[in-house]
Amino acid sequence: MTVNNKQLKDFIADSGLVPRTELDDAEKRATEKKIYLGDILVSDGKLSEDDLRRTEAYILGIPFVGLKGQKIDFEVLSLIPEPIARKHNIVAFKKTTTELEVAMLDTDDLAAIEFVRKKVGLKILPRLTDKDSMKGVLLQYQKSLKAEFGDIIEKEAGALKIAVEGDEAQSEEDLKKLAEDLPVVKIVDTLLNHAIIQGASDIHIEPMDTQVVIRYRIDGILHDAMVLPKTAAPGIVARIKVLANLKLDEKRLPQDGRFKIESAGEKVAFRVSTLPVYYGEKTVMRLLRESVSGFTLEGLGFHGISLERIYGATKQRVGMILTTGPTGSGKSTTLYTILDILNEPDVNISTIEDPIEYQMTRVNQTQVKPEIGLTFASGLRSLVRQDPDIIMVGEIRDNETASLAVNAALTGHLVLSTLHTNSAAATMPRLLDMDIEPFLIISTVNVIIAQRLVRRLATAREKYFLSPAEIEALKKSVDLDRVMKVLKEENIVSPEAQWKDVPFCHPQKSPESEDGYKGRVGIHEVLKMSPAIRELIIKGAAPVEIEEQAKKEGMITMLEDGIVKSVQGLTTIEEVLRVVSE
Repeated sequence: MTVNNKQLKDFIADSGLVPRTELDDAEKRATEKKIYLGDILVSDGKLSEDDLRRTEAYILGIPFVGLKGQKIDFEVLSLIPEPIARKHNIVAFKKTTTELEVAMLDTDDLAAIEFVRKKVGLKILPRLTDKDSMKGVLLQYQKSLKAEFGDIIEKEAGALKIAVEGDEAQSEEDLKKLAEDLPVVKIVDTLLNHAIIQGASDIHIEPMDTQVVIRYRIDGILHDAMVLPKTAAPGIVARIKVLANLKLDEKRLPQDGRFKIESAGEKVAFRVSTLPVYYGEKTVMRLLRESVSGFTLEGLGFHGISLERIYGATKQRVGMILTTGPTGSGKSTTLYTILDILNEPDVNISTIEDPIEYQMTRVNQTQVKPEIGLTFASGLRSLVRQDPDIIMVGEIRDNETASLAVNAALTGHLVLSTLHTNSAAATMPRLLDMDIEPFLIISTVNVIIAQRLVRRLATAREKYFLSPAEIEALKKSVDLDRVMKVLKEENIVSPEAQWKDVPFCHPQKSPESEDGYKGRVGIHEVLKMSPAIRELIIKGAAPVEIEEQAKKEGMITMLEDGIVKSVQGLTTIEEVLRVVSE
């Protein structure tokens, strides 16, 4: 059952989904190229793939089901094996004694339908669904396996016949054999896959007196994942060292390495750090999703005047765009997203990074290697001789790198980099501490972005309104009048709204999330270099004065941006206040 071009055009014309002139033009091109009209409309951005799917379902008389956020009974879900479900985008979601309803992205995949029919021995009722629903249901396979993961690890850890702590006689050969032991391989594979499914950013493997504690950092918060017997530690560490190509018999010195795996069609790199501690070696792995595609500034949480200022800075071809904030505040992701906007065929982009967190096509990325003399400073010197238009320096850590970056910005390059400061205004004194002259700062810096990450509310939440006492208490931390002005300017609330009428949300426990939060979103302040701020820097003004002037010129502070996002239902006031300390 397929929809032909005439059926699709007639339906879209009647429904008004696409203007008639654009529809006629698309039909003409589809006829010339002898391809499906729907494909043209999707590639032109006139329809989303999901809208096209819904339209086709309606024309064919096939029911459309939205499964986003729905929990499916694992007994029903597991009727179709996960590899088949993932390969053919087909999932079981409802079963009776004689029939099985399956959701698909393509109901013409007769081979998949026939396979499922033979396997379950029931009548198959195909239903069309959308990509988000399919993605969510496929994730449930792995989330439902979490309980089994625990069993696997306990079972395999129990099967380990290995030397206990204190056996210093283990040779490199013994450790290599241990790392290839089947139970050890299964445990490590399970830990890595579990972390990817959970959306963890880091894995901590911590040896204790009688056990090994494994913790995952999820949405910025560390959670205990599982506890293993102490006897499992040497094998796990040895296996990770083999994957990261580290020295197996070196236990007295810290080591750093990296490896990559593919899980559920996603490439994930792991940055490994081992450190000798009292009871053995602590191992921390940072998960780095390799692709940056799909990020947008809007998706990262930028909006209003902040968004305009960054887009304005990307249109300049000289100067500096700086992002600031503590480790793990999303600075690199913001810079990569800006690079993605700038990444056009007519520019040469070069980066010097430590580490290379995302791989980008058509970008020349260099990894810092201090042990052989390739530092940020020496790498930056070489980059300038590579005829770049745009340079990204992973981090400005010292005076030499700062001086070279400023010099590159002065000599016709757009330079992107990060610094560790608590606010946008505090970046000026930090650069002055690095012996950068005030006149050079005002000549080169275009915008400074300060940011933090706050946890995003999950779908389940509880709406509430602030009491007069709560409004007064909040006023002590944030200028609510300025926030209300932003809310009204961006049409988030009505022009007559008052704080007592503005709804906020509390997190609520649900099957989707145990603590009511899922994912993170950025809160930002974007300081644009203006004539008045340039004067203040030349005079040696304090960060407080610079920030006051920036606020007069329309800058929204991180705290104010956090309250705006709380009103939008993206996060909570408590989460914003937890992350942004005044």
